[in-house]
Formats: sequence, C-alpha cells, structure tokens
Amino acid sequence: MVKIQGIPDNIHAEKAAVLRSRLIRDITSFCDDTGIKKVNITIDTNHNLNKSNSNQVESENATNKDMKDEISIEQRSQQYQPQPPAYNFDLLVLPETVLENLLAAIDSIEVESVVFEKWNLKQIQPFPSTVLNFWGKPGTGKTLAAHAIANRLGKKILLASYADIESKFHGDGPKNLKAIFYAAERDNAVLFIDEADSLLSKRLTEVNSGSEQAINSMRSELLVRLEQFRGIVIFATNLVENYDVAFETRVRHIHFPMPDENCRYQIWQKHLPQELPLASDVSIDELAKVTDVCGREIREAVIDAAIRVALKAKKSGFDPASGEVKLKDLVEAIERKKAERITPQSRELEPEEKEEVTRKVKSAWEAKQKEQEDSTS
Repeated sequence: MVKIQGIPDNIHAEKAAVLRSRLIRDITSFCDDTGIKKVNITIDTNHNLNKSNSNQVESENATNKDMKDEISIEQRSQQYQPQPPAYNFDLLVLPETVLENLLAAIDSIEVESVVFEKWNLKQIQPFPSTVLNFWGKPGTGKTLAAHAIANRLGKKILLASYADIESKFHGDGPKNLKAIFYAAERDNAVLFIDEADSLLSKRLTEVNSGSEQAINSMRSELLVRLEQFRGIVIFATNLVENYDVAFETRVRHIHFPMPDENCRYQIWQKHLPQELPLASDVSIDELAKVTDVCGREIREAVIDAAIRVALKAKKSGFDPASGEVKLKDLVEAIERKKAERITPQSRELEPEEKEEVTRKVKSAWEAKQKEQEDSTS
C-alpha cells in the first residue's frame, strides 16, 4: 500500500487535482515497469486523512443527499461559460511547418459543412469534429494558438483544465466532463482543455480505490464525448509521452518546439511596442541570440525590465516615464526568467541507466515486502 499524506489544505484546488492525478499515473506506470501486481494508493490532505470515522459517515450522508439532489447536464453546464479569444495570429510566432499545420486545420474546419452535410460524409462519420493536440514545453504558444484559432474562426473559446472537471464527490467528474462538452456545443465555442495529460494518460488496470475508479470513468467518458461531439476540441500538454494509445488515432498532434533564433527575433520584435522607450543600444539581433527561452519568458522579461526601469526612475526622484530600457536591462531580465524555472532541465536517462534504476528499485521493493511478510508470520 502506498500512502501519500501531507498535501496542505491551502494548496490551490487546481494544483492539488493535477498532483493527485499525476501521482496515481506515475505510481501505476512504475508498477507496470517493475512487475508489481497490486498497489493500493491513498492520496489526500492532512486534514482529510485525520478525520474520524464519524466524519466519514457524515461525508457519505452528504454524498447520498447530493445524489438525490442531482442536477441536469443543462444546469451543470451553466458553470462553464466561453469567453472571447484574447489573442490572434498577429502575436503568434511559430516555425513555418507548425504554422502550416495550424492553418491546414483551420481550412479543414471551414469546409466541414460541405464535406459532411452536402457530400453526406456524415453517413460514415455521424459526429464530425476536429480534435487537435498541442504538445511542447511550457510557454511555447499552445494556449495562444488556441485563442488565435478561435479568433480566426469567429468563435468564443471555452477554457477548461483538469481541476474544472475533477470533483471531490464520487461520480461527478464524468458528469462535469459531459457538461463541459455540452456547454461548448451549446455556444458553438472552441473547447480548450489544458494539462490534458491528466485526462488522456493511460487508464489504470489495477483499480483498488475510489479515486482510481473515478479517473478511469472520466477517461471512458472522454472517449464517448470525443466520438459524439460536433465541434472543435484542442488539448494541450507538456507531457505528451504519458498519453494513452487509445487517443492517438483520435487526435491530430501538433508539436510546439522551443523557438529558434529566427522565431526569437520575431517574438522580441512583437513584444517591444513603439511606445516603450528603448535605448540606442537595444538590438533585437543580440536579444535573439539568447538561447533556450520561450515566448512566455520573453514577454515576462520585457514587462519585468520595463517595471524595474520605471521604478528606478521614480526612486531617483524623476518621472517614471523618463526611464529608458537598455539592452542590459532586457538581457538581465530574460536571464532572471530562466533562473526562476522550477523544473531543472535534466537529461534523459539512457536505456541501460533506466534498467539499472528499475532493477534497484524493484529489488528494494521486494526486500521490503519480504520484511513485512516475515514480521506478520
């Protein structure tokens, strides 16, 4: 049995939901790799794990009451409302091949009515839909591209993440998922689901707890929704390698790479407005030479540098607007953004190294199991 206790109660619900899903997924994957047949997984907050039995009974009673007071999908969908897209293609900078893939996807959407209605291909595909999967490192333009597609098509965008779908009430996850798809079709909106690896990772084969069962139910419901949905769904993930193979043929995959020097030049250019007071030494060519940075970091670096320059002028007794952004300010800002990354850039283990790590962990696990068996015999 694996017990993970200590997710603080004050952690944001979205982060806690993603953490629980990924922990269960990774532990299950580890068990598959090492041959461990059965593991019971309990993941919760300190508060919930310390509850008394009486509180658990109260929780069960509350759940039963909720089941009696069940609301319809139409009512449930009211909590999911689309919004106008915040970005368009003017700010989107991608390699030519990636941009061509995006535009090709839009072109196919625009002739959908002819193909499926006039030419009657709905006879072989009753529920035509466009399902895209944007994958790549954080900050490479996946969310911006989803907004840009909605803008190009003249549609609103419905933003959702795993935390919007998962529920502390057993059985509510699949219903929330169904409601989100209902809301997107109701408003003819582009549905954008971020952190999709939490939903699209492989289904658990050893189901030993209610939380695992709920995850499998959501994934099964998602397959049904994708088959029956008439509209545009865009998934985004930083961890595409965790996807279940069942989704591979249902999704059109588009990779968002880290920007090369040419793309970095265009991103810097688009994020330095004419109104921003730049010193004469600011060179976009020089800025573009700073490697291993994404579009989001460039944007945040420009804002960071501008704020620091304005504050410096103010603290010196001058009008903040009299400040001037130098090349040094921008370079230092982008280096700060790189240093702020929480996840270190580590290399992939070689196959032999992975086997050795797996062997050692499996050996330790078996020794621990034997020790427990000896202590109880």
